[in-house]
Amino acid sequence: MARVCLVTGKKPMVGHSVSHSNIKTKRRFLPNLQTKRFYFAEEDRWITMKISTDAIRTINKNGLAAVVKELRAQGNKI
Repeated sequence: MARVCLVTGKKPMVGHSVSHSNIKTKRRFLPNLQTKRFYFAEEDRWITMKISTDAIRTINKNGLAAVVKELRAQGNKI
């Protein structure tokens, strides 16, 4: 699976590792992704999602039903 958040769309960025002598080498900044299970009461089932910690805060704030509704409107299969 790709390292992309299902809710926010966050994905790896590229940048440099900078040494003490200021030598720059390429590196990747990976998003903080977690595999999390949520109980979706409207459909009486568990949903497993690969989401960032920022998305977990969004789900806590807006509610799982609102986030799932928005994802389905975008065409994602949940």
